[in-house]
Amino acid sequence: MNPSRIRILAVGKVRKGWLSEGVALYLKRLPGLDVVELRDGGMEREAAAIGAALLPQERLVVLSEEGQTFTSTAFASALEGSGSERLAFVIGGADGLDPALKARASWRLSLSPMTFPHDVARLLLLEQLYRALSIQQGGPYHRA
Repeated sequence: MNPSRIRILAVGKVRKGWLSEGVALYLKRLPGLDVVELRDGGMEREAAAIGAALLPQERLVVLSEEGQTFTSTAFASALEGSGSERLAFVIGGADGLDPALKARASWRLSLSPMTFPHDVARLLLLEQLYRALSIQQGGPYHRA
């Protein structure tokens, strides 16, 4: 997994200091990974903003509670299996993601069957991306 081939398109801002600190920590550990913050404002408007921000060469990955769940090791393998593809992970706003946008996704990912606020989901995704990189590199961060 190459962090520079991954972008996170996230609806809303991270407003809590402790979450901002965590996000900053993992972004520092994942140089090249880009986070694009999009304005919230209802599912249709958010879906249009996500569609406009998505690059033509990116594979759309939406975070959704009904998506596929992985262990951390399996997630690392799935990312490794994506090879040189560019991935855009999308985190929706408070109302979730527009069903039409979900239908366009080539991959639906669930961090958990539970629902999280978008800013917490952002931190969890970044941590799992860092963990996946550590697993792929054989680093000590992940203890199986």
